[in-house]
Amino acid sequence: MIKTAALECAERVGAMKFVKRPIVIEAEQYRAGMQSGSFAEDVIAGIVRYLEGGTMSIRTLEGEMVAHPGDWIIRGVKGELYPCRDDIFRASYDQVLEGSGEL
Repeated sequence: MIKTAALECAERVGAMKFVKRPIVIEAEQYRAGMQSGSFAEDVIAGIVRYLEGGTMSIRTLEGEMVAHPGDWIIRGVKGELYPCRDDIFRASYDQVLEGSGEL
């Protein structure tokens, strides 16, 4: 019988270590006053709102979050959006070279 990671986890107690699966995401760095066409459908759907002071409000799976200038707006594997601070983004992601599919 082949055990999946979820099944194996259900049988163990305590903290375990995991490695995040490598997936390709889309992201765009937010700049104050920027109203990117990338988010036009999300604005229409009420997921994204541009706020005074140069911030952006994003309705995420975890609730309402605010993106500040310099943050990255990430589109997740299910199309959801969420902000990520620049330092965390740079520590977590590498750019994919266009057309190559390679990092």
